[in-house]
Amino acid sequence: MRISGRAKTGEFQFACGEGERILYAGLHQGVPLPYECASGTCGTCRARLASGKIKELWPDAPGRKHVKPEREEFLMCQATAVDDCEILVPAKIPLDEVQQPRYNLPGELIGFNPCTHDVATFSVRLSEPIQFHAGQFVVIHVPAVGGYRAYSMTNYAQTTNRLDFVIKKMPGGGFSEWLFEADREGTRVNVFGPLGAATLSAEDGGDFLCIAGGSGIAGMMSILSFAEQQDVLTQRNAQVFFGVRTLNDRFFLDELSRFARKFPDRVRITVALSDEEVTSAYAESEGLYYESGFVHEVAGRHIPENSEHLITFIAGPPPMVDGAIRMLLVKHRIPATRIRYDKFS
Repeated sequence: MRISGRAKTGEFQFACGEGERILYAGLHQGVPLPYECASGTCGTCRARLASGKIKELWPDAPGRKHVKPEREEFLMCQATAVDDCEILVPAKIPLDEVQQPRYNLPGELIGFNPCTHDVATFSVRLSEPIQFHAGQFVVIHVPAVGGYRAYSMTNYAQTTNRLDFVIKKMPGGGFSEWLFEADREGTRVNVFGPLGAATLSAEDGGDFLCIAGGSGIAGMMSILSFAEQQDVLTQRNAQVFFGVRTLNDRFFLDELSRFARKFPDRVRITVALSDEEVTSAYAESEGLYYESGFVHEVAGRHIPENSEHLITFIAGPPPMVDGAIRMLLVKHRIPATRIRYDKFS
């Protein structure tokens, strides 16, 4: 099917295969359609159907609260074309810019390893290598579970066919419950991406700050790995604030400790315990610091004055992300252009 469209910045066209999501088809062919979560929760990929017919794949997607069905609006990440369509995108998109390649590849699940009672790591081995920026995510589809789920990579390599992830078991979460309940080694999956703009590059100037809640630490691990490989951590300071409920909910301690010990004058990593008081027995251990409180509040205590050049990264549960953004914008007056996050949960 042929998709023709209009945005506030011009017109575009691309092909959409049978059953292919309109958003993924456009991004795969270099059309910079708007998105944030790419999985039906945020509503950013809203568009209007001017002609043609589509099939909506998830009528109850949370992001549909942002669309007006009476105006033929729909979510491009949750719709496929039934015939040729014309769509209207109510956004300014950079049609003249060269776009990052997006891949649509098969792969297989490997290496599931529990970290805590409800957190585990797993990997996907792809059919061919891809490139991605540190801090990005992909969406993963498993035939046994409907829809796509978004996960940030924890690893970084300039080119790799292995993507590493961390996942928290969520009550009622289709993919997480499916993954935790049995041995899924070798299960075939489909991966689309990379996606997301909460990334660090070697050209970015200034120190950087990471605020992560729970499994939101995933993208921060990729950013730290990139910074180490590109020699960024010998030139700039990095503060990482990792929020969990209690000591028993911690993970990635060995990996975080290694960064802290290798760059003791540049990297400071603080674990924030929201449901447990920090005692002197572990006020500082494994090269890490500990404080009590919600992670964005703990981070706010350590942000220096005159921090307008600080690059900040946020990931975690939506309430934490919202609280961190308000704290950075209002209390510390960090420009919005230097606050980087992706909206998915």
